[in-house]
Amino acid sequence: MSSKDRFVGKAKEAAGKATGDEELASEGRTQHAKGKAGEAIDEAKDTAKGVADAAKDALTGEDEDEDDDARS
Repeated sequence: MSSKDRFVGKAKEAAGKATGDEELASEGRTQHAKGKAGEAIDEAKDTAKGVADAAKDALTGEDEDEDDDARS
């Protein structure tokens, strides 16, 4: 929904500027910022999940490597 907030926010901001409606322009800026913040949060969540998965794989991989070394 963050991309939608960004798009709608920009549209409201432009409409507000075009019509001289500062309240609408301000609402648009706020909604656009909300969308950007939501996207940043989503990216941070994805990054954290990637780091957690990589750490899990690294820990799991070390155990597998030890087993392989024992067989050699």
